[in-house]
Amino acid sequence: MWPVVLVSSLGCFLLKLTGQSVPQRLLDNPKVRHIAALLPVSLLAALVAVQTFASGQSLVLDARVAGVAAGAVALILRAPFLVVVIVAGVVAAGLRYWGLAA
Repeated sequence: MWPVVLVSSLGCFLLKLTGQSVPQRLLDNPKVRHIAALLPVSLLAALVAVQTFASGQSLVLDARVAGVAAGAVALILRAPFLVVVIVAGVVAAGLRYWGLAA
């Protein structure tokens, strides 16, 4: 197990070093700035989609979907982020508690 940990650590260090070695002129490019600004949003959206609709290798529609939908409605209504998370959690937990969703 230690060889895997050491190789992974070295890989992370080299990846970080590569990021530090990028020339400033490349970072000042407007297209690169635009992509860098959108990348975290797209990765978070992908994570939410996978965690909401997947269970192992199968597609699942359960209380998580209703929770994300309720959170989306709260976002559309411009609720603060903490309220969005609480609304999504309460809806999903409520549906599971009342036996309306798995």
